[in-house]
Amino acid sequence: MQLSESDILLKKISEFEDEGIALMKDLIAINAVGPANDGPGEAEIAAYLNAYLNKTGFSKIYNYPSADSSVATGERPNIVILIDGQNTDKTLWILSHTDIVPAGDLSIWETDPFTPVVRDGKIFGRGSEDNHQGSVSSIIMARAFLETGIKPAINIGLVFMADEETGSEHGLTYLINNHAELFKKDDLIIIPDAGEPDASMIEVAEKSILWIKFKTIGRQVHASTPEQGVNAFRAASNLVVKLESLHQTYNARDEVFAPPLSTFEPTKKESNVPNVNTIPGDDVFYLDCRILPEYDIEDALKTVRKMADDIEVSHHVKIEISTEQKEQAAPATAVTAPIVTLLTTAIKQVYGVEAKPQGIGGGTVAAIFRREGYPVAVWSTLDDLAHQPNEYCKISNMINDAKVFALCALSR
Repeated sequence: MQLSESDILLKKISEFEDEGIALMKDLIAINAVGPANDGPGEAEIAAYLNAYLNKTGFSKIYNYPSADSSVATGERPNIVILIDGQNTDKTLWILSHTDIVPAGDLSIWETDPFTPVVRDGKIFGRGSEDNHQGSVSSIIMARAFLETGIKPAINIGLVFMADEETGSEHGLTYLINNHAELFKKDDLIIIPDAGEPDASMIEVAEKSILWIKFKTIGRQVHASTPEQGVNAFRAASNLVVKLESLHQTYNARDEVFAPPLSTFEPTKKESNVPNVNTIPGDDVFYLDCRILPEYDIEDALKTVRKMADDIEVSHHVKIEISTEQKEQAAPATAVTAPIVTLLTTAIKQVYGVEAKPQGIGGGTVAAIFRREGYPVAVWSTLDDLAHQPNEYCKISNMINDAKVFALCALSR
């Protein structure tokens, strides 16, 4: 019995499992932490990918570096590859990012984060799930088309972006601002950077993101004479408690999102004094806010400022507020958009589940596209280990996601 094009492609992708594992291991072994997180940037991983893509038969490889003096090479790399489809006026884009977050506390890793370990059907290492899985899945999908000689219904475009973890100024924002000719409004765009373990979530909306830095200024003195100083740490701690009431002020629910409410979480805490017997004169902490789109984040900032003003008066300190990230939610992708429909059908065929469009609190580069009017879906199959110790990618997810991408590229 003659196999269909889809059967041939899915079989070829399954045969690429060992190749995909090897590629994943090579990517994990490269430190691609961005300079804002005290890393070297993406130059080494981009050089590896350029060599790999050349070696494995891709002929249309384009590099779009963004100038950045904070890295040794002076630029942040963005790579685009293209495969012509039967209809060359339209492209299925799959965009992954090459930068990763720092490993964090090494004592809670069971293995070295940059030494890949394959165990129990998983590949462990920093960046494995976020976002090397997307890169590897998209590459082996594209290779399946090349090696079988099957022409996709529309062009296939893969993008490997820099700087996603720290704002995308040198990644997708740079590409849209300087190379907008790459993308068309009727292209089909997938960001494989969020998902559920059962493949059932297609992300179509995101919350607003607001990262706030609080610097509390008091007066440092010896801890035995607290009356002579002003304890910045105590004042900041009272502010942290006061900020909890933001949940009551912005208490709307939207069941499209998980969780279905706005969140306000104190996170990073900078060191104040090095010794126990000194009252700190300065204290710095951060608040991570994920706010439902119906709220204006400028209003949230005013509310936060009022709370800080109250603490200034009651604790005789000065509190400086600045924003590390501030993004009002982008318009949602319509649940009836062609990319959502296409993904739903392909996911059903590969995973046997009915995927549903949903909103998330995490931020992805989809928001950059959506603000420019591009309908985009965020989808992959993940155990949600991003930014955690002992991060891993399931090998079966890596392969099956590639099959979903292939079916999307075949669809007419």
